[in-house]
Amino acid sequence: MSQINVGIIGFGTVGAGAFEVLTTNREIIANRVGAEVVVTKIADLDIESDRGIPVMPPKAILTVDAMEVIHDPKIHVVVELMGGLEKAKEFILKAMENGKHVVTANKALLAEYGPEIYRAAERHGVALAFEASVGGGIPIVGALKHGLSGNRIRTCIGILNGTSNYILTKMTEEGLPFSKVVQEAVTLGYAEDPPTLDVDGTDAAHKLSIIISIAFGSPVSFKDIFREGIGAVTPDDIRFAEEFGYSIKLLAIAKDLGDRLEARVHAAMIPKDHILANVDEAFNAIYIEGDFVGPNLYYGLGAGRRPTASAVVSDIIGIARQIRSGTKGMPPPLAHVRSPAQEIVIQPIEDLVTPYYFRFSALDTPGVLSKIAGILADHKISISSVIQKGRKSGGPVPIVMLTHEARESAAQKAISLIDELDVVADKTVLIRVEGSRQ
Repeated sequence: MSQINVGIIGFGTVGAGAFEVLTTNREIIANRVGAEVVVTKIADLDIESDRGIPVMPPKAILTVDAMEVIHDPKIHVVVELMGGLEKAKEFILKAMENGKHVVTANKALLAEYGPEIYRAAERHGVALAFEASVGGGIPIVGALKHGLSGNRIRTCIGILNGTSNYILTKMTEEGLPFSKVVQEAVTLGYAEDPPTLDVDGTDAAHKLSIIISIAFGSPVSFKDIFREGIGAVTPDDIRFAEEFGYSIKLLAIAKDLGDRLEARVHAAMIPKDHILANVDEAFNAIYIEGDFVGPNLYYGLGAGRRPTASAVVSDIIGIARQIRSGTKGMPPPLAHVRSPAQEIVIQPIEDLVTPYYFRFSALDTPGVLSKIAGILADHKISISSVIQKGRKSGGPVPIVMLTHEARESAAQKAISLIDELDVVADKTVLIRVEGSRQ
């Protein structure tokens, strides 16, 4: 086959970027595939606005009707870049019914409806590729499907949301409160207005569910993944973390526990000498440990037109190579021909065992520390380090503690009792510690 035809549904930021890559690097791509890869149709509700790319597509290939792409018999690969859920799912399933291979960057769609879409791809014998759904331009999906396919994945720890990482970086560097940095991020275009899905952990949980599904061979619902955001983190917490030798990051964590899986997204303290502690601004990074390969790190821009478009085009090239070689059966979407014998069981967050950071707002009166320590001891939580600030005109002062490993359920029960003390002025802040320095 001398030409592979591509149809794009959604000509926004990423769609325009994908078209730019395919046209700018057309000759390079043709040499690598052994055939021309050509965009022959693009569908979008707005086909008039300038997209800010060097060369706009000819008007003859533009349409406002996505079904023109899906039903075009000459198109081999349909690229869904419109976003959203229901309509995007409808278009993808219809494209598969029509024998089209599909590329998507839609992480929320795969997190919500992954099993249905994966089954449809296998049923219709078409490829489904989604490199751009996790980590922008970082080739983590390909690494898990191919480069690390001979390994049992033990651990995955990722900074998967650039907006949250940018916010925490600015809070760390400039000592600004969360609300002020969020507004700055929106103004600069780093964040949506409001950036709810970014800062509450949902976006990272979407991506973690996709990583887990590939790494362990069975789809998991992102709703089963514990998630917390970064809204409760203050400049004080960042400063105290630094005194203890830690940085605070929004982490997506998955660990193989044998009979079950640890899967969680939340703000966490990591040692400043950990490689992830130095991932700043809007960059993403994913740290993976395999049983044979050992530790791996994947780092790069996690969003943006050009990095995400690069990932989309890598999927198009991969499918184009398979088409050209005459491959009859396409690899399954999760790269597992046989699913695990048992479904993945996610460990309840209550069973998590980890060190903790506590910040108590307590009145500076005699015996306060002993009361707090007594309740912690009653729940088998031992203290590793303490920072206690001096008197503040009779008002509350922070008491900050790092603990040794404790169970989440015990930590939550202890905090609820401590918050009821008449010497405690505000709700306790809890941050989990990953990779303790102890």
